[in-house]
Amino acid sequence: MPFAFTHWLNQFCVWLDQTPLSQTIQTQAWIVPTVQTIHILAIALVATSALMIDLRVVGIVGRDQPMAPVGERFLPFVWWPLLVLLATGAIMIIGEPARSLKSGVFQLKIALILVAMIVTSILQRSLNQVTVGERARGAVVAIAILSIFLWVGIICAGRWIAYSYVE
Repeated sequence: MPFAFTHWLNQFCVWLDQTPLSQTIQTQAWIVPTVQTIHILAIALVATSALMIDLRVVGIVGRDQPMAPVGERFLPFVWWPLLVLLATGAIMIIGEPARSLKSGVFQLKIALILVAMIVTSILQRSLNQVTVGERARGAVVAIAILSIFLWVGIICAGRWIAYSYVE
């Protein structure tokens, strides 16, 4: 990273670390485990819902079900829990700003989440096109497979953050 950005990021992390909210998160023993538990449950809900859609598109599960109802059933459990992930993630960042913001693994996780959201949006719009033709179906299946890899990568990166602390 360029020196100016790294310097600014260090200053921001020091400032955020000293805020009353960050100090409260750091000193109250129940906050971090509670927030992490909620965060993990929300990612499980999001990833499982996305996986169910992806596996249906690929044709591994639910072949007897039309795509539109599968999307209607599971897509709300992809999008709404993302708000919970944003809130709980923000609390964890505020509690330990340097651990998150300065970590390349955290930055990778955020990039993967942004790509996964774009891919999920594309997949959501494509769900009805699965039956249009073989070429369209092939593209949608490729998007679903990409989605699976993205969500697995997000989960792995999330766990990896705990072991990649950068001072």
